[in-house]
Amino acid sequence: MTDVLIVVALLLVAGAATTAVLNRDPVRQALVLSFLGLALALLFTFLQAPDVALSQLAVGSAVTPLMILLTVRKVRRRSGNDHGADEPAGRER
Repeated sequence: MTDVLIVVALLLVAGAATTAVLNRDPVRQALVLSFLGLALALLFTFLQAPDVALSQLAVGSAVTPLMILLTVRKVRRRSGNDHGADEPAGRER
């Protein structure tokens, strides 16, 4: 039974990783990365590594996607600034 759970978790990890790589939108990549972190945490739990699973759950499925989403938000906000305050002097549009 444990082998079946490990195989299912490995398939989830492979599918989520492939989806994250093939996706072009950074927001969707962050959401898929969060799911990948959950799948890896399940895999580590099935492999009897609960300390690694907890670390993966905290960092891989919560902190890293949150940092990516905040970064994308900040970059999009700055690139949408039409006032030119962030551009160096003398640069033409």
